[in-house]
Amino acid sequence: MCHDRFICIECGLHHQVLSSSFKFSVFSNKDSFSLAAEMTLRYKDAFWGEDSISNIGYEVICQRLHDGRRTCKDVEELLKMRATAEEKYGKELVAIARKAGGIYEICTLRTSFDEMKAQIEKVGNLHIQLSGVLKEEIKRMEEFRERQKEQRKKFELIMEKIQKTKVSLYKKTIDSKRSYEQHCREADEAEQTVEKMSSTLSSTPKQIEKIKIKSKQCKDSAEEAEKQYVSNIEQFNVILHEWETSHISTCEMFQQQEEDRLSIVRNALWVHCNHLSMQSVKDDECYEDVRKTLEKCDIISDNNCFVEMRSTGLIPPAPMEYQSYLKRDATSERNGSAGFVEGVMKRFSSLLQVNYSSGSKSSINAPVSLHTAETSEGLYSSIHGLQHSSLGSEQYKVVYNYEAQREDELSVLFGDTVVVINQGEDGWWMVKRNGLVGVVPGSYLVKE
Repeated sequence: MCHDRFICIECGLHHQVLSSSFKFSVFSNKDSFSLAAEMTLRYKDAFWGEDSISNIGYEVICQRLHDGRRTCKDVEELLKMRATAEEKYGKELVAIARKAGGIYEICTLRTSFDEMKAQIEKVGNLHIQLSGVLKEEIKRMEEFRERQKEQRKKFELIMEKIQKTKVSLYKKTIDSKRSYEQHCREADEAEQTVEKMSSTLSSTPKQIEKIKIKSKQCKDSAEEAEKQYVSNIEQFNVILHEWETSHISTCEMFQQQEEDRLSIVRNALWVHCNHLSMQSVKDDECYEDVRKTLEKCDIISDNNCFVEMRSTGLIPPAPMEYQSYLKRDATSERNGSAGFVEGVMKRFSSLLQVNYSSGSKSSINAPVSLHTAETSEGLYSSIHGLQHSSLGSEQYKVVYNYEAQREDELSVLFGDTVVVINQGEDGWWMVKRNGLVGVVPGSYLVKE
């Protein structure tokens, strides 16, 4: 078992990976720790605004997460296109393997060709399986993306709400500040007016009293505006502190999401490369089986097999000789077989004469059929016996080992003696051995 670990797309946790016969590289704990150690910069320390109502840092982080979400979709699209290509390629390979011929080949090359077709079909099925694996990876990536979206939405709603409250209180505080400053100016002006009226001899006491009352009212309004201004500042600072706390927690959460996304996407691409490497290894193993079969392909054996199966004669035909017409009668008299044939011809000619001389159908069917039967029995009795013997089964000897691969096939070993029941035109012969019947390659048999 391999001790390497990777971050799971489904749950975001570390899991162990079982190593296969082909060594793949995966993310180890050392890589994860070194990655965490290098990340000294934090979102919460680097994304603040220029003023108290600015939200630009949060918006920049949100844009980054949005771009990351689009990257996840791009990876999903890449895997989808690759899965489609693998499925299409696999189906085409299977179709090629099933449509390929080679049924007219014999012996070891026929075996190699059949092995090639079988391995091509196997490779096609492996690519179809790879397509299914890629589709599962796509599904896990989509689930991870949706899960992050739900987590992010909660923090976005909190930040949106508190940002609106902060902006509203900020405006209210600014308005109260302006009101406070305006009332302070009015109070100062009223105070100055009182001083002027007091130093002026023409001012009556009533006017001075009236100005003092107005000045006192302005001071009271300024004090009230000041209290409101101070109260709004306090409220704003409370909500500002709450916003800062939410901003920090949101930054931490968003940074964790971004780290997870980077790790997951990198891991997905890494695993995808591992799948492709494993597919290449499996393809090479299939083709290696074909090469091993081709190593056993022997040219001399195939040629010898063809000669033994299809031989038409061991010696060339004799040259044509001149036969004298004048010597033919004398030769016929000396040759018993020729005389026999001549007698047969005479007997057949007499049959023809009887058939043609009879006009009715009954005369043809009665005496002539009897005569014909007697003649046939006399002429072809030996030939009939020969035909009967040719219908019997022939014994052949096995020259190559063959292991049955289908239910209708029969396993044979070198040196076995089998009885050939039927010689198929496709090269497969029906044989019988020890009471078992099945088909074997005809190129693996020679007549004893």
